[in-house]
Amino acid sequence: MQTEQLAIHGGSKVKSTPFGTGKRFGPEEAAELAEALDQNTLFYHFGGKVKQFLSDFNDMYGVPFSVAASSGTAAIHIALGTAGISVGDEVITSPITDQGTVIGILYQNAIPVFADLDPQTYNMDPRSIEERITERTKAIVVVHLAGNPADMDPIMEIARKHRLKVIEDCAQSYLTRYKGRFVGTIGDYGCFSTNDFKHISTGDGGIVTVNSGEEANYHAAHAFADKNYQRFGNTVQRDLHYVAPNYRMTELQGAVGVAQLKKLGGICETRRRHGDRLTAGIRTLPGIQAHYVEPGNECTYWFYMLRLKLDELSCTRTEFCKSLEAEGIPNMEGYIPDVVYMQPLFQNRTAYPNSHFPFSLTGITYDRGLCPNAEEILATAVRLPINQFYTETDIGDMIEGIRKVAAFYAK
Repeated sequence: MQTEQLAIHGGSKVKSTPFGTGKRFGPEEAAELAEALDQNTLFYHFGGKVKQFLSDFNDMYGVPFSVAASSGTAAIHIALGTAGISVGDEVITSPITDQGTVIGILYQNAIPVFADLDPQTYNMDPRSIEERITERTKAIVVVHLAGNPADMDPIMEIARKHRLKVIEDCAQSYLTRYKGRFVGTIGDYGCFSTNDFKHISTGDGGIVTVNSGEEANYHAAHAFADKNYQRFGNTVQRDLHYVAPNYRMTELQGAVGVAQLKKLGGICETRRRHGDRLTAGIRTLPGIQAHYVEPGNECTYWFYMLRLKLDELSCTRTEFCKSLEAEGIPNMEGYIPDVVYMQPLFQNRTAYPNSHFPFSLTGITYDRGLCPNAEEILATAVRLPINQFYTETDIGDMIEGIRKVAAFYAK
């Protein structure tokens, strides 16, 4: 079959025009910030911006309670602390995630346990979750990777059967729907990030949804984010019963959040449309496995990650990625360099300097091959950026670039 010469070999490149860009922040954020400053306080309890941000978020998501945090990492820690996770407990989570997912587990002196992933969705496999459950297991932190919802119904069934708490890590998954329901509203807690690299940004920040509807549970989460101070009404209770961090969001973050939240629907809809169009354009190509979204679900694509079927191609992943880059299509190999449990912290079992605690409580080790699907995903994945400012022409060029490179290297 005749194939077009690749740009890396001297041919014409597919993408010669710049990708669409735009400003994330504008007069709407500036107006909210000015109002925050006019309050003469930037403390969340005395001002109104963090409260408004949470109220608007609750209305959007249809949840009764939420708590603001200083980061998405903090949000997960708040959920774990509120859920009562403590010394020696085991918490099951994903091996393909940011380290922010596991930091809270270790801060509670609990032990991360990693479940393997579905090779198409890159999310946690319910069967692997159940296989990892022991008498020490107390919670599951479900990561909805890249805006793609995990299979929550069987996960919740497993959790209820074993009386486990479910914490949803939705840092990359705003307005993502699982069978019509927003992720972050299905488990006991949903954790969101508003750092500068997510769908919306407050610079840094986070939100925890408290989905039980129990006011006492909300109060506990609220307190855990604020040194266990109880700030409700006109009184503040400072009785110290157990340690908790200071993860408070400032009024400046809340003010930006109020404006950003108004843009979220359009941002997610554009990303969903772009990602789904990419899938439609590349899913039948030789050597390509598109980013799979289960029918009935909606992905909001924090990024797009395809996989290479290297046995169908005459190149390495590195050669494929360099060829795609030469065509003007930005990309990177994989998402993170390796599964989380291959990090030195887990290999050396050193959450704290000069100590093997809490790993020493069970003698757990993290060996290569623990999660073979996850390891294979990272060895064959190619990550593509998606942006709400990209044009339809940009997406078309991305599809054409992938088609060109895949056709050239097809066996």
